[in-house]
Amino acid sequence: MTYIDGFVIPVPTDRKDAYRELAARVAPVFMEHGATRVVEYWGTDIPDGKVTDFRRAVLAEAAETVVFSWIVWPSKEARDAGNAKVMADPRMKPDGEMPFDGKRMIFGGFELLLDHG
Repeated sequence: MTYIDGFVIPVPTDRKDAYRELAARVAPVFMEHGATRVVEYWGTDIPDGKVTDFRRAVLAEAAETVVFSWIVWPSKEARDAGNAKVMADPRMKPDGEMPFDGKRMIFGGFELLLDHG
């Protein structure tokens, strides 16, 4: 059964290219270690909610854009094994300043509930 890791990340809008470069650099590492798909979406229509919303969830500032992304794995077991390999992979070591504040990133693992279409 498919399993995904989901992420919501506040990225400084002027660091979009740097974020995309980082994502493009690490996506193949995840794929080599078992992921079947890596998806990154740049927020363009993030409405303010009355109680909570994507921006508030990550404490996004006015000059930041919310990124919504996920990594698809064949199973939770494949994800657990793959993530261990990804974290040990030397290509995952930062080679400079991160283009976002990782302390405000939210993430979690999800099992499939419904796939229609």
